[in-house]
Amino acid sequence: QVQLVESGGGLVQPGGSLRLSCAASGSIFSIYRMGWYRQAPGKQRELVATITSGGSTNYANSVRGRFTISRENAKNTVNLQMNSLKPDDTAVYYCNALTTASTYWGQGTQVTVSS
Repeated sequence: QVQLVESGGGLVQPGGSLRLSCAASGSIFSIYRMGWYRQAPGKQRELVATITSGGSTNYANSVRGRFTISRENAKNTVNLQMNSLKPDDTAVYYCNALTTASTYWGQGTQVTVSS
């Protein structure tokens, strides 16, 4: 089992920045990829960014160049630095972890971009 706890969401003005963190605990040795997804009201959950255990990253086209995903292995944490935020980035952001046996989700953290 893997437990994921997100933090760092909130309200920010357009053009601003936020940093999300996801702390993993439990059977973390089995995780081979972690990432962030988001779901806006009335829309499907979509991939934002992922990072593998080897450090390879992948981004949605809509956030590439503005968001950066990174890992802090010593803290079993994955971060998402979000810059140049837009109103369209408003959503609940979910941390995700993949193992060979299962998929795990955090509880979600709200990000609201509004003036």
